[in-house]
Amino acid sequence: MNQVLQSSLLHRARLRNLLKKAVLALVAVVLLYGGMAMIYATKTIYKIRKNYAVILETLSGERIAVTEVGWHMRLPIFTRLELEVPLMNQELHLGNSSEPQRIMSKGNVALWTSAMLTFRIHDLNRWGIENRSPQTLLQTEFDGIVKDVMQSESINALISDRVRIKEQIFRTLKDRPINDGGLTLGQKYGIEIISFVLRDTRYGEKLAEASEEKKRRELLAEADNYAADQEASQTRKLYAAYTESIRQMRHSLGISSNNEPYLLDFLNQQKWAAAYQKNQQGQNTFVLNNTSSTVPVTLPSPVVNHPQVPVKRDDTNTKN
Repeated sequence: MNQVLQSSLLHRARLRNLLKKAVLALVAVVLLYGGMAMIYATKTIYKIRKNYAVILETLSGERIAVTEVGWHMRLPIFTRLELEVPLMNQELHLGNSSEPQRIMSKGNVALWTSAMLTFRIHDLNRWGIENRSPQTLLQTEFDGIVKDVMQSESINALISDRVRIKEQIFRTLKDRPINDGGLTLGQKYGIEIISFVLRDTRYGEKLAEASEEKKRRELLAEADNYAADQEASQTRKLYAAYTESIRQMRHSLGISSNNEPYLLDFLNQQKWAAAYQKNQQGQNTFVLNNTSSTVPVTLPSPVVNHPQVPVKRDDTNTKN
């Protein structure tokens, strides 16, 4: 009986001991994980990935750029990680948005456009140490330069001459100083301008409707001009054929224009009027398209009424 009781008590003691060890191990794991999480959250131990760098404020207050890839350790509380900087290609949108932005052209006409700049940081001292909030500063100056160039162009050039304007903006961003005698964007921020693209350039809705209406009117005017040219060409051909027929008639009859000018001019006028006479609802209209020279109007000479000469009577007959 005593042996059974002793074995039972021993078994219970072993279970208690095992349970205590399990609880202590669990508490140790939780504390260890919590400590590691706290260290990682405060970035006491931090990692630098490839194509990334950090700006670190040291215990003495000096700001340095750390670019070595791998794990690093710093003193908590007394040091601070200011900025993590990607060293790969980065994009910068006009107006800090990929959506089209409203700008004004040279003629004060509204235009919707979107643009994107690609750049790469190559000087961390210029970018992260000499400039406070470099991304915000670069965004502001990028927007200003792009709008200065685009607002100096007419609305038609912005729509139809995109390639030239895109290259002009790229050269301005890459080579031209921000102000006369100042620094370029690359020199000021330690960056390299890779590319610039105009993603979208279009009219507003009302201006697009007005443009379509203008195109429609231009097409109608062009059609009217074509019809007028065809009519004028037909008129010239008819007049040439008529002139040739008059010449042949004179040649066949042996009549010279110097001999019968009045008669031939009258016939010429009558022939011309008959060729272009239109009868519409009893209304006669004479159409003359060739206004480069004045067509002589020759009418037949008016009939002159000569006064009658009184007839002399024979006196002899009168006396009889």
